[in-house]
Amino acid sequence: MPRKLHNALTPLAVKNAKPGRHADGGGLHLLVKPTGARSWVYRFMLNGKSRDVGLGAAGQGGMSLADARDEAAALRLKVKAGIDPLEERDREAAKALAANQAAKVAGITFRDVAAAYIAANEESWRNPKHRQQWRNTLDTYVYPVIGDLPVAEVETAHVLKILEPIWKDKPETASRIRGRIETVLDNAKARGYRKGENPARWRGHIAQILPARAKLTRGHHPALPYEQLPAFIADLRKRDAMAALALEFTILTGARSDETYGANWSEVDLDKGAWHIPATRMKGGKDHRVPLSARALEILETVRPLGAELLFPGSRGGKLSSMAMAMLLRRMHEADLKRGGEGYFDPKQNRKATVHGFRSSFRDWADERTGFAHEMKEMALAHTVGNKAEAAYRRGDMFEKRRRLMDDWATYCGTIPAAGVNVTPIRNSIMA
Repeated sequence: MPRKLHNALTPLAVKNAKPGRHADGGGLHLLVKPTGARSWVYRFMLNGKSRDVGLGAAGQGGMSLADARDEAAALRLKVKAGIDPLEERDREAAKALAANQAAKVAGITFRDVAAAYIAANEESWRNPKHRQQWRNTLDTYVYPVIGDLPVAEVETAHVLKILEPIWKDKPETASRIRGRIETVLDNAKARGYRKGENPARWRGHIAQILPARAKLTRGHHPALPYEQLPAFIADLRKRDAMAALALEFTILTGARSDETYGANWSEVDLDKGAWHIPATRMKGGKDHRVPLSARALEILETVRPLGAELLFPGSRGGKLSSMAMAMLLRRMHEADLKRGGEGYFDPKQNRKATVHGFRSSFRDWADERTGFAHEMKEMALAHTVGNKAEAAYRRGDMFEKRRRLMDDWATYCGTIPAAGVNVTPIRNSIMA
């Protein structure tokens, strides 16, 4: 029988070994490549199969001969016990990888995933308002609760903490927030950042805890009865603030809040008394022309000396806050209550009137106090009129006829004379 090798190599032999495999005994081998690179390998037999385990580099800067022998001796004991060193190494590597991934996931917050989702998808969102609403609702309602929480740890209790305070009073907003949370968490799961069911899903989950929106509200924005509009406008004109001018302009034009916030002078023709809102800023994705009443033009002449690009700039030159008109309306409501008034309520819903609700006030007034055609009133609010076939044959937008409608509306809104109803002169305070 051939003699078994035992400690056949020496440090000098390791240093001077030629390319090839050199056995030291006990399964330890020195591999030398043609390039001169050296490494240690332990060869073992288990279940009738021969396998090699790399131990690391050999020679200068690598594992010494003595250390390689110690490592090989430890592996021989494992093989003797029936343990496959390669499989064990793979298991340990998998555990290390899992631990490393878990550590990375633990550092990924809900805010991180939401920001990445918005960045990846916002270009496909045609409506700028939609993009801004995503950010605004997350900033206002979601991030204070779970923004810095690892996305893997978001649970139903967190979702309810966000939704329950606003589910009844702001059902539309709450519903959209729930959907956005669900989308972000689905995205996190798809990326491997969390497991299990989505705690923000509606069917079979949140629907079992919170009542359906239909049971809470008619789905309409609370609106001030049109009969109260003249008194409200008189009160509004006493307010020396940019938001007050913006709100009155919004009411007189039947516009949506975001259309007013983003309005700029390139859209306005003062000589023709027209405001042309491009399709990119319209909810329906179609150009919309608004006839401007004398009072609406008067408001524009008031803000024109500011020299800003926007019709109603904020105090620092950018847009007014997206909540500026809503906050002004809230303050006016509270002030009216304090002076013994009834505030500005929607009596049908028993809820405070909203800025968007003034569009309903306009429509109720037009239906009950005027004889203008249904199509004209719908066009004034930039609603789609008729079916596709009818729309194909309609070439005009009844602009001049709608001018009479908006003039009548402005006249109605300003029917109650009150002290200080004239346009407020521009002062520094208007930009406060």
